[in-house]
Amino acid sequence: MEWVANILVAFIALLHVYILVLEMFMWNKPRGMKAFGLEQKFADMTVSLAGNQGLYNGFLAAGLIFGLVYPNAEAASHIQIFFLACVMVAGIYGAATAKVKILFIQTVPALIALIAVLLA
Repeated sequence: MEWVANILVAFIALLHVYILVLEMFMWNKPRGMKAFGLEQKFADMTVSLAGNQGLYNGFLAAGLIFGLVYPNAEAASHIQIFFLACVMVAGIYGAATAKVKILFIQTVPALIALIAVLLA
């Protein structure tokens, strides 16, 4: 079961690396605007804010990766639990304030990974 949990945690980390790339480097480009449903003028006006959001998503990814490679298994699972909870809180806030689909893109996968970590 531990390998399933690790795969799910890695998936959440990669998802947040992808979100980092979209927000920091593609926000006002066609791919980023399509992903977030933005118009060019708005995207251009908010590019620095999106970069900041992307950086925070990078920190979430880094924390999850740290939890995957940490040498002490018990401490590693605690690190993973903490960062998965952070992802879930961010997803709930995003769903409440921006788009409900964030709940299904970010929160639900993190919850599944969290359950796997707790069961491992």
